[in-house]
Amino acid sequence: MGQVFLGRAPEGRLAAVKLVHAELAADPEFRRRFRREVSAAERVSGTWTAPVLAGDTSSAVPWVATGYIPGFSLHETVLGSYGVLPERSLWTLAAGLAGALGDIHGAGLVHRDLKPSNVLIAMEGPKVIDFGIARAVDASVATRTGSMIGSPGHMPPEQIRGEDVTGAVDVFALGTVLAFAATGTAPFAAGEPAVHTVLYRVLHEEPELGAPDGPLTGPLRDLVVRCLDKEPAGRPSVAEIAEVAARCAPGAAGPEGEPWLPAPLTARLE
Repeated sequence: MGQVFLGRAPEGRLAAVKLVHAELAADPEFRRRFRREVSAAERVSGTWTAPVLAGDTSSAVPWVATGYIPGFSLHETVLGSYGVLPERSLWTLAAGLAGALGDIHGAGLVHRDLKPSNVLIAMEGPKVIDFGIARAVDASVATRTGSMIGSPGHMPPEQIRGEDVTGAVDVFALGTVLAFAATGTAPFAAGEPAVHTVLYRVLHEEPELGAPDGPLTGPLRDLVVRCLDKEPAGRPSVAEIAEVAARCAPGAAGPEGEPWLPAPLTARLE
């Protein structure tokens, strides 16, 4: 879509400033989509998302600024800087993602592109970013014929088939994100297969979650399995995910006041 720069306001506040590519700015359809993105993001505010600070969707180079979150993406954390997360961190991640989706869905939106690179790992908890393809539930979105909105491996069957989407698509994606954070592999993308293979697996095969007694086990595994149900009606609600996380997290958490992340990762963030 464009480039993101680190910016600083006159009073010192840091911001992530997204400028769209010039060739996209010249596309009226893209401008409409970008205008929706900014409008959607402005409607979402909460503990688990990045706030929109300012933007201009009608300038020669459209841009939007959001609060800067110092942290790593979950993708970078798992595959680069640290590795898979321990159980108590995973429960905090589940609670944070449920909180973010609650705020997003409460604003009448569906994110539609929740994935590890759109989750930032920060000291105060996980943050969901990039509402680039979020859409209002009650509005139609004009897209190019044949285009696919979303990321293979994190989209549920109904999104792949181009059917009407609801908040249940984000619940499916939440399940894939938790599985990735626990095992280091997206549940339908083991072996880095071609896109068409990933889509086939989502539509017709069961997710690969590792051995039942492996890193993803117990109540957390049960929750992920439910989130990855092929049918939207079979998935838990965001509120139910938050409830399960609150109930299960205390048994996995460390002493009160202890950071939610392992010490080496906390030290890097600090």
